Amino acid sequence: MASSTSNPIPRKLWEHPSPESTQMKQFQRALTKSKNIPFATWAEMHSWAVKNPAPFWDFCWTYFPIIHEGSYTCVVDEASRMDSIPRWFEGVRLNYAENILYSASVDDDRAVRSTVGKEDDKIAVTEVREGCSAIRHLTWGELRRKVARLAQAMKAHGVKKGDRVAAIASNSIDTLCVLLAVTSLGGVFSSSSTDMGVHGILGRLLQTRPTWVFMDDWAVYNGKTTDLRPKMRQLVNGVDGVVEEFRGVVAQSRFDAPADISGIPRTQTLETFVKLGGTPSDCPLLHFQRVDFRDPFLIAYSSGTTGLPKCIVHSTGGVILSGQKELRLHHSLDKHARMLQYTTTGWIMYLVQVQTLLTGARAILYDGSPFVPNAVRFVQLLGDERVTHLGISPKYLQTLRKASVTPRKVTDLSQLQVVTSTGMVLSEGLFEWFYDEAFPKHTHLANIAGGSDMAGCFGAGNPVLPLYAGGCQSPSLGVAVEVYDSQIEGGQGVKGRKVEDGEPGELVATTAFPNMPVTFWGEGGDRKYWDVWTHGDFVTTHPVTKQILFLGRADGVLNPSGVRFGSAEIYNVLEAFFSDTIQDSICVGQRRPQDDDERVILFLLMVPGVPMTAHLVEAVKQTIARECSKRHVPRFVFETPEIPTTVNLKKVELPVKQIVSGKIIVPSETLLNPQCLEYYYQFAEEKVLSGKVMAKL
Repeated sequence: MASSTSNPIPRKLWEHPSPESTQMKQFQRALTKSKNIPFATWAEMHSWAVKNPAPFWDFCWTYFPIIHEGSYTCVVDEASRMDSIPRWFEGVRLNYAENILYSASVDDDRAVRSTVGKEDDKIAVTEVREGCSAIRHLTWGELRRKVARLAQAMKAHGVKKGDRVAAIASNSIDTLCVLLAVTSLGGVFSSSSTDMGVHGILGRLLQTRPTWVFMDDWAVYNGKTTDLRPKMRQLVNGVDGVVEEFRGVVAQSRFDAPADISGIPRTQTLETFVKLGGTPSDCPLLHFQRVDFRDPFLIAYSSGTTGLPKCIVHSTGGVILSGQKELRLHHSLDKHARMLQYTTTGWIMYLVQVQTLLTGARAILYDGSPFVPNAVRFVQLLGDERVTHLGISPKYLQTLRKASVTPRKVTDLSQLQVVTSTGMVLSEGLFEWFYDEAFPKHTHLANIAGGSDMAGCFGAGNPVLPLYAGGCQSPSLGVAVEVYDSQIEGGQGVKGRKVEDGEPGELVATTAFPNMPVTFWGEGGDRKYWDVWTHGDFVTTHPVTKQILFLGRADGVLNPSGVRFGSAEIYNVLEAFFSDTIQDSICVGQRRPQDDDERVILFLLMVPGVPMTAHLVEAVKQTIARECSKRHVPRFVFETPEIPTTVNLKKVELPVKQIVSGKIIVPSETLLNPQCLEYYYQFAEEKVLSGKVMAKL
């Protein structure tokens, strides 16, 4: 095992004041009683769970309030190869929307839904628009009735089990109702954000072939109002006649008065669409088409930063079961919680936000930029709405820090219990700033990591363990996370090798889990090692604390002269020592066809008004050498005017790596700023790298 000298114990920042009171401990006590196994620690429980997946998930199925019918004789065939996508809970039938709308209020007979939901008058959803200028509430009863009316209209328009329905829409109550209405009928939902380009959206629609597309008529972001009708027309023209199943677009109004869409073919307003289902006075009852555990309800998309996105199909039962486990146990959600997850509809965190309702918590939907009219107003919203659970990204925390915004001084955050962060690596510096300056010390900062392809977490927060700076506290309960030697070349039948704790490698899962995707609608995904899930992250497990430390994406691992390290190690140094001069950075490896070895290039985005000087570059190199090693020092350091990101503000390294290595790429429209890639092509030329030609900003 790697020594603690080479892996010093990070600073401990938080512990739960009463771990025995948490839902995680309650679950552990119930599992102990059921299996008659005295788990002394959480780690012992997790170890048993991954070695005994069938009895563990069988217990989860009976423990959590999941509405279903039918029974199963086998949880899963544990002898099945992982890459065969084993079948779980065959014989069980359930419905996603039914569980979202009713599972938190069911009686002890969990196979039967009461015809009258409990707490109908309690607020279920709050919608907030950019700048907090408009706030709209819906009770559970109102939400159920709104979904029932839309579902009835969809049924009248021919939507049935297995049909795909897409939304290109904002994070709103209307979009939520589309998701729930579609899935109530056994249909399959997918969504894209309104700021995605036409070609990017068509790259999704032409693969998934939806019957209907629900689309906002206007979008509001960063103080700017955008008319979406020209994009709507282009999408109709791109799908009509190509997708045989396509029946039309339904325009959702973002303002009081619907936009005039009379000139757009095969398009109608939401109001017109709903009228076919009857009048509001009809008060339709909700009917749910229960489907097999394995049947799909959602298509999520990979980022597709250099080509078409993968269309990832998720099972109804797998996502419900995994969601109940993660939200309740790892993130302490219950019916008293108020969750605000900042997300677009094009990110997997949109699903996480919807999953909040499984626990009976209130979901607070925010649409727009969190920095309009300023960085303070969004923080004030947390106090105004007494938010208990906040979901954000490291980029958001970085921006607050650079703007010198101290949330706990801005508003009353005494109700804030958990903050989850995902989307990119959360540095140790941001962990410490969170507790030392920014947020209440009682708040649990849960850094999570998973993705669209599992609709859940590999690394998660854990309320019963100490929180140390950096990484994720623990694996998600019941998911067999290991670290494999990333230097082993992949291929059919290639077995991986587990490395010791403290050594870096690729994150893998070695046994099946219920929320594995059931299929890919398109070409599908690659798996590097034989019979395991290769996730694509470059990680290490701390030998003492057992936290999972994320070092970057595996396809972006830096490998000069055979020394492998992740870009996050460089970013952490820059953030810790140069945040006043360097706004952001991107670090990639370069290996062109003529190169014998890989060279590391670091691009710096300077704080406005601060020049990049030879003195600064030397300071950066010396600091990286001191804090990491001399082998971590980049061969080249250049200034850049812009860093490519996805529309969800994830830094994108792979296209830059490919470009500086001499490739010509076609960027996906999932990139927020694809035009900025043009700047990087010059760095494939030796005369630019050698300084014979000055790189132009």
